Amino acid sequence: MEKARTVLITGASRGIGAAIAGRLARAGYDILLNYHSSHEAAALVQKEIESCGRNCTLLPFDVGDEAQVEKTLSTIIEHNVPYALVHNAGVTRDTLAAMMSRSDWDTVINVHLTAFFLLTRLMVKVMLPKREGRIIAVASVSGETGQAGQMNYSAAKAGLIGACKALARETAKRNILVNVVSPGLIETEMIAGLPIEKLLPAIPLGRIGRSEEVAGIVNFLLSDEATYITGQVIGVNGGLYM
Repeated sequence: MEKARTVLITGASRGIGAAIAGRLARAGYDILLNYHSSHEAAALVQKEIESCGRNCTLLPFDVGDEAQVEKTLSTIIEHNVPYALVHNAGVTRDTLAAMMSRSDWDTVINVHLTAFFLLTRLMVKVMLPKREGRIIAVASVSGETGQAGQMNYSAAKAGLIGACKALARETAKRNILVNVVSPGLIETEMIAGLPIEKLLPAIPLGRIGRSEEVAGIVNFLLSDEATYITGQVIGVNGGLYM
């Protein structure tokens, strides 16, 4: 029996990350599930994954902390090279630029963008000799269009897009495919408190998206049907940005 492929997913205890983990488990992948501090939520996702007959290892660490990333992952990925990395971890600290603190800026850039560098630096080193791998960053429509009150978040997500395009060029000859999935307004905790009814007219499909719809695209990009796709940004936004 062929050994199942393993996928490392960051920020996977809730929302889009949890949906991705569940979808990939149903597709037959084993999961390395990173989260920061939501232990109970992570345990529930682990239970769901194991109910699919797949393995799930919980990895609580701060993706923006270089020492924690190295300590937690180095030995794991050396002995079991993951097939893919899905960097979904995220945080918001929304406020107008004139009122934004340095801490608000640094926190958001660190979790989204610096973490992607730290993770891919490790992952690419073990993927290159195998001449196989997939890397997906979950960005945002805010990184494609810019969004008032989200200078830090928009910068971080735009940076992810640029980083993925550069990395895709670096790794293509070794069959490591790098892509971006860019959600719009998705029904998660992150949009709680937004004036949804006022935002809907801007979305051609006239509704908020579901986490499962983002997870489906991630699953496709990891599949054997996506072997000629790299360096691309795939929007899951209902037409909000075209």
